[in-house]
Amino acid sequence: MKIGLLASNPNLYSNRRIIEAAESRGHEIQFFNIKNCYMKLDATKPEIHYRGGLVLNDLDAVIPRIRPSMTFYACTLLRQFESLGIYCLNSSVAIAQSRDKLRALQLLLDNGLDIPTTGFANSPLDTGDLINMVGGAPLIIKLLEGTQGKGVVLAETRKAAESVINAFKSLNANILVQEFIKESSGKDLRCFVVDGKVVASIQRVAAPGEFRANIHQGGRAELIKITPEERRIAIKAAKAMELKVAGVDLIRSNKGPLLLEVNSSPGLEGIETATNADIAARMIMAIEKQVAVKKTAN
Repeated sequence: MKIGLLASNPNLYSNRRIIEAAESRGHEIQFFNIKNCYMKLDATKPEIHYRGGLVLNDLDAVIPRIRPSMTFYACTLLRQFESLGIYCLNSSVAIAQSRDKLRALQLLLDNGLDIPTTGFANSPLDTGDLINMVGGAPLIIKLLEGTQGKGVVLAETRKAAESVINAFKSLNANILVQEFIKESSGKDLRCFVVDGKVVASIQRVAAPGEFRANIHQGGRAELIKITPEERRIAIKAAKAMELKVAGVDLIRSNKGPLLLEVNSSPGLEGIETATNADIAARMIMAIEKQVAVKKTAN
């Protein structure tokens, strides 16, 4: 197969591992910087080009690894690949809806999955009721555009919550206000789902004095055995988002497992290092399966 890896940095661990896994399974894979791809919309001869004039129409599949800042352009590009019949391991629709945090939470709820109680409002005049809605302080405030734990604030008092919410609102920033699950104690679960199966899972533990368990915020990864219920929820969450590859984040609460987020471009380094699982190979195998089905159908 000819595979294109669409990303921004060829030197990232995740991208290097995907390239290694594809080559070890006998495939031809090339890295393409999303910024350097462009397209021709045409009724008779639509095309996707790479800087220098290389035409990418003969790819069998693409693996999108998209930074949040590139979501709009990258999803437009993926739609062009899809219209050419090139398989995308995570579709444009799935990525777009997973990146819209509010839409993602609504989809999870629509599929019968539990999340921490969450509030969203447009005006600072509604701040007081918004805080009450999620059970008061302490509470979590999240920028809708944040990623890797950035733009997430723990407000420990009502006064602090009001100040942070109103500061974000004065900058016209879109935020979510979310119930703080104290009993999670700075820990969460990352379940890596590929093609409808949890292929690896870790517990992420926040650094001392930090409430965010993200590896990028100094958290550490630990081996953990997830429960059958947590496995079921992770698989159902990825399916709700229509993602073939997903990093599903859960926390354990007194009410049972709660979903925090479903990531469409989850990093491989922390989870592969902690578990020794060859997740990159599982991603390539998922592509092999889909392309084989497509060729059989044709």
